[in-house]
Amino acid sequence: MKIFMIGEAANHKDKLAAFLTTPCDILPLPREAAHAPDFDSAITADDVVVSLRFSRSEGRSPDFRLLHVPGAGLDGIDIASVPPGAGICNVFEHEIPIAEFVLSAMLNWEIRPDTLRRSFATDSWSDVYRSRVPHGEIHGRTLGLIGFGRIGRTIAGRARAFGMRILAVDQFATDAGELADAVLPPERLPEVLAGSDFVVIACPLTDQTRNLIGAAELAGMKPTGVLVNVSRAPIVDEAALYDALRYRTIGGAVLDVWYGYPAGADDRVAPSRFRFEDLPNAVCTPHSSAWTTRLPERRYAFIARNIDRLAAGEPLLNLVRAPTPASRPAIQDTSHP
Repeated sequence: MKIFMIGEAANHKDKLAAFLTTPCDILPLPREAAHAPDFDSAITADDVVVSLRFSRSEGRSPDFRLLHVPGAGLDGIDIASVPPGAGICNVFEHEIPIAEFVLSAMLNWEIRPDTLRRSFATDSWSDVYRSRVPHGEIHGRTLGLIGFGRIGRTIAGRARAFGMRILAVDQFATDAGELADAVLPPERLPEVLAGSDFVVIACPLTDQTRNLIGAAELAGMKPTGVLVNVSRAPIVDEAALYDALRYRTIGGAVLDVWYGYPAGADDRVAPSRFRFEDLPNAVCTPHSSAWTTRLPERRYAFIARNIDRLAAGEPLLNLVRAPTPASRPAIQDTSHP
């Protein structure tokens, strides 16, 4: 068995090798291999491809056994291009840092530690002390979660510890358990927006969620409400969000995901048609909420474990699409332990 790691995944070749117990040749391929057939002749039916992106414009691709996406999102994968005999798996592990990022964003919004720090100086200490301005707190605030999957639930667990009230909107989840005060269907999104101090986008980008939050939904938020997007930018209408911030329809936004991304090493792409970073009520970060020093180790340990299971004929974890039975014996799905 050979493992072909394409593009960014190839940077973590050593991490994967450190966790694998199955003897494999691990071969890096350039980013272009995700979309061009130039290297397809080297890939055989028993091999594994690890890549965030995969497509073939003519619909023809080499036979291989497994496409393992080293992330959760499948928006870079043209599933129809993946050979029918190949299973497709993804990997999570990012819910931990994303939840910490969201809690940090909400705490920073209320406490404003940078402002407090800038106000302190020895020479003006007496005056600063006498004129202290009270800051906020997230205890007792209402958090609205758009999406109550793995990320949403992890955020909710941490927000609970801070004494927040939690409302969630999800098409499929119905059981709030102890993590939320209520889980509501999508048609009740307006009341969640109207009642939340912070609204966190934690749902996947689909045809149904694209532009889910538009001008009407933003106008339905509290005028002091803060939108936090750590999922995919196009879930929120780009122009409507800029106007809502510019004209103070909402209190502010924390934006970690964007509308434009570079596709190659030399690309220069604007993150948006609008300069959100120039708005005083927008906190803009470079899609870094999940990008921690410990995330790759957890992800590639999981991928290695899945490849070991594949070699041993055991059911795969996080199986998004099973191989077509006529092409290869089906692999049973099982949940992430």
